[in-house]
Amino acid sequence: MGSSLYAERPPAAAPGRQVACVWVRRNTAGPEYGQLVVPDGCVDLVWSAAGLEVVGPDLAPRTVPVPGGAELAGVRFRPGAAGLLLGAMPVRELCDLQVPLAEVVGGGAERLAERLEGRLAGRTPERCAEGRAERCGEWGGEWGDEWRAGVRGPADAAAVLDAFVAARVPGWSPDRLVERAVTVLGRPERVRLPELAAELGLSERQLRRRTTDAVGYGPKTLHAVLRFRRAVAWARSGGSAGAGAVPELAAVAARAGYADQAHLTREVRRWSGLSPTVLLGRAAARPGQAPPGAS
Repeated sequence: MGSSLYAERPPAAAPGRQVACVWVRRNTAGPEYGQLVVPDGCVDLVWSAAGLEVVGPDLAPRTVPVPGGAELAGVRFRPGAAGLLLGAMPVRELCDLQVPLAEVVGGGAERLAERLEGRLAGRTPERCAEGRAERCGEWGGEWGDEWRAGVRGPADAAAVLDAFVAARVPGWSPDRLVERAVTVLGRPERVRLPELAAELGLSERQLRRRTTDAVGYGPKTLHAVLRFRRAVAWARSGGSAGAGAVPELAAVAARAGYADQAHLTREVRRWSGLSPTVLLGRAAARPGQAPPGAS
């Protein structure tokens, strides 16, 4: 496998309520390798040699080729928040797709590409939003060294993407009912859709439609995906044993909200194509790498 550097940080300019992180990746020296991507309910705005693209939410695991020498940067939108980038376009239309940004935002993509070209060529002085530049220094290791040294590359591209997303905030109104639904569906407790719909003042049909339009998944699928992600995140943290350890699967199942270990095993295979032992062992063996599912 190639030597891949990956890092993510909180957004410096874009709102953290809608943006999960800003990330960078580089395949430093090795040949092309396959990066496992698993469903997470998120939409990403990505810069790479292929140009500017929008990656929709995945419905199944997939392996993405990362060529030798590849450099990428991106902004990851939280589930239900992709409207900040897509506007009125339903997210369900992007499931399992990776499309040019120009197909989504029109002329805005060309202007963003020009800003990126200028920044990476050193012709523009753009940095992070005033008063928040310290966030851009949060890149760890080589990424932080490059940023502080003024080296042009993915960290600079990430800052431009971050600012681009922030500039779209004034013209966008989030769907507070969807935000609330995502919050409830992200909890370990069992969720009864009739009760959730009633709490939001919606019919079950309205809840399914609004969630699918905003996230790409219906409520039940989103609940399952978020539970899977919660299990992986807790296991990668080492659980109560601390970082680097792989907790017992029964403990992971109980903590994440699964009925039992068998239920966890079925769902992990469904969303990753791997057994829990393989998936969690892979994650624990590569501390500092992207969590499963990061593109």
